[in-house]
Amino acid sequence: MAQKIVIDSRAQSLSLLRGTELVFVAPVSTSRFGLGFENGSRKTPTGIFRIHEKIGGEMPIGTVFKGRRPVKADVDWAEELDLITSRILWLDGLEAENALTKERYIYIHGTNHEQSIGQPASSGCIRMRNADVVCLFDQVEVGTLVEIIA
Repeated sequence: MAQKIVIDSRAQSLSLLRGTELVFVAPVSTSRFGLGFENGSRKTPTGIFRIHEKIGGEMPIGTVFKGRRPVKADVDWAEELDLITSRILWLDGLEAENALTKERYIYIHGTNHEQSIGQPASSGCIRMRNADVVCLFDQVEVGTLVEIIA
């Protein structure tokens, strides 16, 4: 049965649907700079996407990634750093206006700023709590459709 992730930027929530059945819901954090498509804008794009690549499935929860490569699993998380943690779902835009999404490195990923989840606070990506992104990662495949709505 077809799956789809729906991210509601107003509600700061992510839903995973299997057909018409709601199978997973979690709070998220989209960009503190708003919504948009421009390269370098640090805004969260909207529209239809697909999961281009899943990264980190074999790593422990809390692993920090740089350049999509694991660098440390037991980092002392500095509050001022905007870290990509636990899992990465790399998005690829399927519409003309969001076609640069993959090149902008827009991900659904874990964060060291879990206290900011539920409000716009990211630099363009969709942040999730680490346990939530691991749960989502385990339920989706490369190619799963993602819709980000305004």
